[in-house]
This record gives sequence, structure tokens and C-alpha cells, in this order.
Amino acid sequence: MARADRLARIDADRIEHETDYRAALVAALQTTAKGRWGLFGHQGKKGETPASVATVTALIELGETIDDLRDTLGMEPFALHADFVAARGPVRSDAVGEPKQAQAWLARLEQESGTA
Repeated sequence: MARADRLARIDADRIEHETDYRAALVAALQTTAKGRWGLFGHQGKKGETPASVATVTALIELGETIDDLRDTLGMEPFALHADFVAARGPVRSDAVGEPKQAQAWLARLEQESGTA
């Protein structure tokens, strides 16, 4: 019974952290969509600001915490975090800018959650 209670607490923590992650990512995407670069790291160190570095660091740390909880529960890694990490980094010169990329992410997340 103690193991079941422990797993239930871990799962509740996972759900709370995933909700926090999504909210933090949406807030960061909204800021980026307004023209602030750095979230996706398209320009490397040149495009970093202290705020973008802090935001990315917080998202990565929270994503890793979620993945650890999911691993404990025998679940797949957190897909939203994996997608975000995969979307970061330098891109070709003809790729869309970070603000447009952020707008596309916001539209996708709204569609997935069913909100308008």
C-alpha cells in the first residue's frame, strides 16, 4: 500500500510539474512571438539575453525533473519538452524567425488543448 501511495504522489507531482512547464513555455512563447529572440537559440550566443537564458534554463531543468518522474513511473519522456529541446539551436538562414516559430508553437498548443 505504501508503494501505491508513493507512486500516486509521484504522479501528482508529475501532473503539477507538466502543468507548470506548459504555462511557463506558453508565457515564453508569447514573449518571443512579440519579437524577443533567444528562446529557440537560432542566433546562438549572439541572440541570448539574461532573461532568455534564465527562461531556457528553467524550462530545461523542469523538463528533466518531469522526465525523471516519468521514468520512475515507467512512462515515456515528456513529449512537449523533447519537442522544445529539438526545436532549439541554429537554423538555416532561410528558416522562419523565432517570433514566427513561437506563433506556430502557440497555435499548435492551442489546437492540442482545444482552446481558442
